[in-house]
Amino acid sequence: MPIARALALLCALLAGAARADWLEGFRDPEDGRFDLSEWLLDRKGVLPVPLLITEPALGIGGGVVGLFFRESMRERGEKARATGRIAPPDIYAAGVMGTDNGTRGAALGGMVSSEDGRYRWRGAVVKPDVNLEFFGAGGNGPGRQFNMEGLVSIQHGMVRLGESDTWLVGRWNWFDLKNRFDPGVPGGVVGTFEGANTASGLGVSLETDTRDTIFTASRGFKAGLDLTFYDPAIGSDQRFQAYRGYAFGYWPVAKSVVIGARADARSTGGDVPFYLLPYVELRGVPLLRLQDRHTALVETEVRWNVDARWAAIGFVGAGRAWGTNTGFSQGTDTVTKGVGFRYEIARRLGLSAGVDWAWSTQDRGWYVMVGSAWR
Repeated sequence: MPIARALALLCALLAGAARADWLEGFRDPEDGRFDLSEWLLDRKGVLPVPLLITEPALGIGGGVVGLFFRESMRERGEKARATGRIAPPDIYAAGVMGTDNGTRGAALGGMVSSEDGRYRWRGAVVKPDVNLEFFGAGGNGPGRQFNMEGLVSIQHGMVRLGESDTWLVGRWNWFDLKNRFDPGVPGGVVGTFEGANTASGLGVSLETDTRDTIFTASRGFKAGLDLTFYDPAIGSDQRFQAYRGYAFGYWPVAKSVVIGARADARSTGGDVPFYLLPYVELRGVPLLRLQDRHTALVETEVRWNVDARWAAIGFVGAGRAWGTNTGFSQGTDTVTKGVGFRYEIARRLGLSAGVDWAWSTQDRGWYVMVGSAWR
């Protein structure tokens, strides 16, 4: 199977990389193991990054992302010491991807900070051509295969509030998409949408982030509240609203054990296109498998650091979708469980990568993870 070969290759690379002669330049001077810290810290210009896609709803596939660093992380770190503010380097990205179910996609994006880190822009423009299944509101209907293609733009302008770790975010989301259900398969979509649709929404968010690293955190938390309003006055075909509140954090409870916990709730109102209904986002639950007007989930994860590089992962979660035909107590539930491993590929950045195996009451699958599973 392609995924089995990919996983075997990844494990062999991580386990044997430090012994490969051509990777001598990627040894950590502290422990002699394979490490990308120095290369990533000093890197600027174009960096190609391969992708391995294992999402059950999309199939097996891959792609490549080209990252352009205007300055290295080391240079940005030196500026941070001078200004007293930590800010990531300016990064621009372009990528393409494809999977064995016929899904294709391309994207352009980036993240840019001001010199003192007080202002930030992040955004992306995506051209999807995606093959998925819609299971109806609540996820209890038969799977209806559809294709979604067009153009999506997500743009965020951010400002730090005083000297705090909290950001005020202004957002503009724009979707210009055509959805086509397979011939002979009932549409059964939510609201009045069927065919081509444009959704344009303006919103505001508050974000707080105290994690010790944005990659694979061991302490601290991130929390946010998002409010987005779609209306014909700003170019949307339909009037609706989308809300989200979330929080996740990490706590070291022993020398080698870190516990993480996450809660995420999403809600919509008005005439919502089916593809923008909230869905339960948990490992082991395929993309868009459980959708409805409201969703909520909780998840906890335990990371046991076996040694300075390797870690074992265990996690369990639960989610519910409700709102169109049911109240909260009659909503559709799912429970997920999983195990995995991590290898710290960039010690100085706190970046780990690995593989998770997750299963739920809906499905099961492999997930290749780089950094945190929670966004």
